[in-house]
Amino acid sequence: MKSFYTIILLILSNTFMTFAWYGHLKFKELKWFENLGLISIVMISWGIALFEYFFQVPANRMVFNENGGPFSLVELKVLQEVITLIVFMVFTLLFFKNETIKLNHIIGFGFLILAVYFIFKK
Repeated sequence: MKSFYTIILLILSNTFMTFAWYGHLKFKELKWFENLGLISIVMISWGIALFEYFFQVPANRMVFNENGGPFSLVELKVLQEVITLIVFMVFTLLFFKNETIKLNHIIGFGFLILAVYFIFKK
């Protein structure tokens, strides 16, 4: 059950981080944000990223094997990277309509999913 909660927390964490890293690229389309300078955008993104830590830190602490969880550090990192790519792909398709996911992207993501398989293989 810890693994399930961790995946949910990592999805939430990565959603906030993706908005912090890439959401600002859409700010110029919002009237209130159009005249903000770089420092303001960085501070807003940092504020969004702060919430990422509220989900990411407990997710990793809960399942890290040295804390009694089932995952090694390497397994946690690979799991997090795949979740990041899935969240990023959904974010891109929903918010950046001019971006397309191409076959080479899907193949690359497939190889990353294979990495998860090999990392978790005992």
